Amino acid sequence: MQVGILGPLEVLVDGRPVEVGGARLRALLTRLALDAGRAVGTETLADALWGDAQPADLPNALQSLVSRLRRTVPGIPVLLSPGGYRLDLPGDAVDAQRFTALARDGRDALRGGDPDKAVRLLRDGLALWRGPALADVADAPFALAPVARLDELRLAALEDRIDAELRLAGPAHLVAELDELAAAHPLRERVWALRLRALAAAGRPAEALAAYADFRQRLADELGADPSPELREAHLAVLRGADEPPAARALHSRGNLRAALTSFVGRGAELERVDRLLADGRLVTLVGPGGAGKTRLATVAAAVRAEHGLDAAWMVELAPVTDPADVVQAALVAIDGRAAAFSDPGRRQANRDALTRLVEALAPIDALVVLDNCEHVVDAAARLADELLARCPRLRILATSREPLGITGEALCPLPPLGLPESSTADLDAVRGYPSIQLFRDRAEAVRPGFAVTADNVADVVEICRRLDGLPLAIELAAARLRSLSTAQVAARLDDRFRLLTGGSRTALERHRTLRAVVAWSWELLTSEERRLAERLAVFPSTITAESAAGVAAPDATVDAVADLLAALVDKSLLQLVGDGRYRMLETIREYGLEQLVARGDAPRLRSAHAAYFLARAELMEPQLRTRDQLRWLDAFDADRANMIGALHYAAETDDASTAVRLAAALTMPFTIRGDHEQAVALLGRALAARGPAPAAHRAVVTALFLLNSVFTGTWPGDAAVDDLKALVRVAPPKSHPFLPVIEPIMTLFTDDTEHGLAAIAEGLKDADPFTRGMLLSLSGSIKENDGDADGMLADLSEAAEIQRELGERWSLGMTLGSLSDALAKRGDLAGATAALEEASRLAAELNAREDIGYQRVWTANLRAQAGDVAWARADLERFLAESTRDGMANRTAAFVVMMLGEYDRREGKLASARARYREADEMQKLSPLIAPQFRGMLNGFEAHVAIAEGRIDDAKALVTEGIKGAMLGKDMPVIALIAVATVSLLAALDQPERAAEALGASDSLRGSSDLSNGDAVSLSAKLRARLGDAAYDAAYGRGRALSRADALALIDPAHDPDLTPGGDKT
Repeated sequence: MQVGILGPLEVLVDGRPVEVGGARLRALLTRLALDAGRAVGTETLADALWGDAQPADLPNALQSLVSRLRRTVPGIPVLLSPGGYRLDLPGDAVDAQRFTALARDGRDALRGGDPDKAVRLLRDGLALWRGPALADVADAPFALAPVARLDELRLAALEDRIDAELRLAGPAHLVAELDELAAAHPLRERVWALRLRALAAAGRPAEALAAYADFRQRLADELGADPSPELREAHLAVLRGADEPPAARALHSRGNLRAALTSFVGRGAELERVDRLLADGRLVTLVGPGGAGKTRLATVAAAVRAEHGLDAAWMVELAPVTDPADVVQAALVAIDGRAAAFSDPGRRQANRDALTRLVEALAPIDALVVLDNCEHVVDAAARLADELLARCPRLRILATSREPLGITGEALCPLPPLGLPESSTADLDAVRGYPSIQLFRDRAEAVRPGFAVTADNVADVVEICRRLDGLPLAIELAAARLRSLSTAQVAARLDDRFRLLTGGSRTALERHRTLRAVVAWSWELLTSEERRLAERLAVFPSTITAESAAGVAAPDATVDAVADLLAALVDKSLLQLVGDGRYRMLETIREYGLEQLVARGDAPRLRSAHAAYFLARAELMEPQLRTRDQLRWLDAFDADRANMIGALHYAAETDDASTAVRLAAALTMPFTIRGDHEQAVALLGRALAARGPAPAAHRAVVTALFLLNSVFTGTWPGDAAVDDLKALVRVAPPKSHPFLPVIEPIMTLFTDDTEHGLAAIAEGLKDADPFTRGMLLSLSGSIKENDGDADGMLADLSEAAEIQRELGERWSLGMTLGSLSDALAKRGDLAGATAALEEASRLAAELNAREDIGYQRVWTANLRAQAGDVAWARADLERFLAESTRDGMANRTAAFVVMMLGEYDRREGKLASARARYREADEMQKLSPLIAPQFRGMLNGFEAHVAIAEGRIDDAKALVTEGIKGAMLGKDMPVIALIAVATVSLLAALDQPERAAEALGASDSLRGSSDLSNGDAVSLSAKLRARLGDAAYDAAYGRGRALSRADALALIDPAHDPDLTPGGDKT
């Protein structure tokens, strides 16, 4: 994260701008940024934000503003500490602090006699300024002192930079700059001293002396002062002639760089890297695939270097060179326009003469030569670069190529695709800030004036840029199609991208006029062996290893031989090394390779080989996910996840049901562990739709996990689907899959068939392996919880946890511990509940089980709140809310967090704030169809408590009725019991204490015990006991506690009681 205050407030998260709206919110962030890393006291913040008009409830107002900032800027680390609030960012994350450090280091370098280093540091620092310091709050009283300090520091850094540049020569361009500074600061002596030196060094000593005389008179007239020693010394130096200009250099030209015709977008980081590499070394090669923008970046980088002390910069275009022997002559023609290209029997001698002339031209000067498009003559280009660098000590070379030159001293700067948004669902302004989107917009606007990226077309624009891998040339060709097509039409036609993306600039190289020509050029530079492997690798939708490449694309070759070919393809920019021995092929290159395979009729064979390889790998991995080593195997799954999904899709497309279903069965556990329920539903459903035979056990497992993940996403598939599943289980061979014994018990959780579920568990426990035994006991605990058997639940969960700890399998143990923590909390054992949840949270973090991590964090906060530390709980959930927005957890998890924050507000009597939180949670859950009905029911119950507290009895009746109705859809007795506490509160509010006590007993009957973790239930119990007396309370509570499930549900459901329906009231 970067925060900029040297100009209008700017916030970048992962390189993407985030808009901070509202003057007070911007002032808050600016004030915190001024002291980043240090706490700013609440009084200091209050003075900065409100001045004398401070709010009555200052801590709450400040906390509310901080909460808004956290929601606005995802992941911003604004922490509450004993000294106030702290923006927990390192100094270099705030431009003002980074500038201060660079200005200090630049001055130190200048004083240490290193003006070259000083110039670099000071230019970097001054480049951070985007406008007046603290522009958004410059008039605020708190800003006056820091603005003055930063402005003075900026001016001093500017003076230091000019001083350093004067020591490096080249004063002509500095005179004009110093004239402006002298006009703006007519009494600043150092500016005038530097101006004298610059005028003298530029060969204008008379003007320097006149300037000194004018300034001395102004000092005397306005201040009654004499010039400083520094200024007098500069005057004496002019009189002595110490700053006479160096001799003019004999140059034929300043170079041949072409002026840009279009905007330069999205390569700022690479431009800085090239400049740094050229400052530190003498040979830099930009490497990347065709169309990545290597030539454009090289041209801009050369122009930047030419502006800072170079005598000349030349572009040598090697693309037209067809014979490597002509490379030297091509360079001479580019650098000395008077030379003529030639090719004759005396070519060798001619090349020696040309090289000599190049050395004579380049050796005496500071020059940069760009060798552009070296890949097809790479050996000759490498020899030329090596010779010139050896014989011209002041020369630097910047090369562009699809593969390195491969000589000593070469520094590589890989050119990756332009930055891409993950999806179009992010903030529109953030999406617009991505370089690939900016490039598309700029080029589209050139052919369709007024074009902009809007909410209506952003999805299409993002799809276009992502499917074109962020390759600049491909994006420019796509944007050009907007002359006749809409963005939606361009996106829809990208399946045939090589036909669509034609018609580049008429002045461009032939191979840059169509996307096909760009890729074909790279293809033709491969050896036959490299080309064959590249085509076959196109069947991989994701990353590739030497082992998988050999297994799928080269089964007759050794892995070492394939690894050598992969390295060659990386060198030639056909593959990207993405870390840990894995390679990736850009989608555009992959599409071209698939075309070649299809044309030869090899695609079905290679895609089948890919599916077979990854089926074998998935079935090798799956059993290991139930062991102590599951983390290592989960990492292996993650690495090949997209390949396995691609293999499953291909098997389903070709109605290879056996492969599709077996793959799906192998993938069920990793998907479930990670909490990827939506994708699991889509993928498992796809496998089940494939026609043809498949192993019965695998089909049963896939069907069961399809139904289970459907429930997790808020969809109940119906009792008929469960009956179909039971039929599948009956025909599957016993013990043929570890998940078979747990299928029926899981399904009974949703059909509310406790007797059948416990019987199935008892049967499954016979001869069960440890994993299955632990799962069955954990399920038994859940079934007993839903049946109101709290003691049985606790016993089964405790035994399951012991088995699972011994086994070392984290996922099932984490689920068991989560249930165990909840059970212990309801019994009032907060220490035990916290210990269990901490262990579960650690396991979830190890597994990167995103959804589990989220919910466990919420429950951890709730336990802290129950223990009395509501402030900690609130602050942690606020942080989590910001993090969840940044990480894309979005509606489901965020809605739950906001609901709980509303609960904290309600418990503290902040009813208006609680109502607002509940509304926010409601809006979030409406945006996601993937929220279980229990959530809506809980939210209704909490809202009902607020309505009761505010005297809105009819509203409360409606809310409780709706809440219990929603929870009943999930047949979730603990959630129904939670909502039933609102019924108790409603009856108490209607002055029916005996019925309220009876309803409380019915609520506890549904969960099997009193819930000591529920503050509402505990408080109501105490109030009702005080109202009725012990005997009457115990009798009424006992009647409710003794009810059957059906009678208890009827008692607590307002729909069954006219007194509790809206408009009905006996009192």
